[in-house]
Amino acid sequence: MLGLGFVLSFGYWTTNFAEVQRALSAKNLSAAQRTPLIAAFPKIFIVFLVMIPGLTAAALIPGFGTDKSGYQYNDAIPYLMEQLLPNGVLGIAVTGLLAAFMAGMAANVSSFNTVFTNDIWARYAVKGREDDYYVRFGRLITVIGVCASVGTAFLASSFSNIMSYLQTLFSFFNVPMFVVFIVGMFWKRASVKSGFWGLLAGTVAAMLNYFWIYKQGIIDIPSDQGANFVSAIVGFVAGAVVMVAVSLFTKPKPVEELQGLVYGTRSPGMSEAPAEGDDAWYRKPALLGWGAIVLAAACYIPFSF
Repeated sequence: MLGLGFVLSFGYWTTNFAEVQRALSAKNLSAAQRTPLIAAFPKIFIVFLVMIPGLTAAALIPGFGTDKSGYQYNDAIPYLMEQLLPNGVLGIAVTGLLAAFMAGMAANVSSFNTVFTNDIWARYAVKGREDDYYVRFGRLITVIGVCASVGTAFLASSFSNIMSYLQTLFSFFNVPMFVVFIVGMFWKRASVKSGFWGLLAGTVAAMLNYFWIYKQGIIDIPSDQGANFVSAIVGFVAGAVVMVAVSLFTKPKPVEELQGLVYGTRSPGMSEAPAEGDDAWYRKPALLGWGAIVLAAACYIPFSF
């Protein structure tokens, strides 16, 4: 539960730049605070959308997902669509899948080229160039990123299901980012160099656990998903330890530059009053946040026993 419930889940929700960009594009502070909280409600029910098709396919075909049945786990939804949906509805379902893919792809591509161009290339590699240069570079890095993502399809084919593949990537990359995010947000002493080395250490530790300790059979872990959870814990602990250690020997940023970014500091923008209509009781962030927690507990706790 620690690997999935805390590290991987929190890591996705707080470091996925597509999710964060949606909040940053909000019209005001009140709307930005509500954006991830409102999005949390439909996310709560995602687990049912993932489980129900698999359970239905398993009920229709004994041994679904094994070599005997001839179907893999990833075939569950395509099989159900083919067998149970009439032609007209099947066309709508395929259109919906393509639209969902395109929307997700567009969000990730735009987020990727923005973060890489502005936060990495323009800040550390090539500084002070005109906007036209960074626009052209953003287009180039978009092409490179899309080609790299297409190449990962060959890696994904080695996994029994897409969920294990995604959780493996999350344990390698999202978890170390979550370490940097959570330590930097709550500790003023954290430095830029400690963030880099913590990110690197967490990624390397998670990969070593998966490819060496798990794949080489040094420790017996029953499944890929279990190995992902262990990798997430290992990456989180390694990244946190390295980040704290490096921070103690490096110079932190001035407190003035941390206003509104680190817990315990506030920027002038954080005192912005809610816009007209945003002060209604049902729009208060505290109510939405606690409501999401209560609903999640009501959905998951009964299935934990």
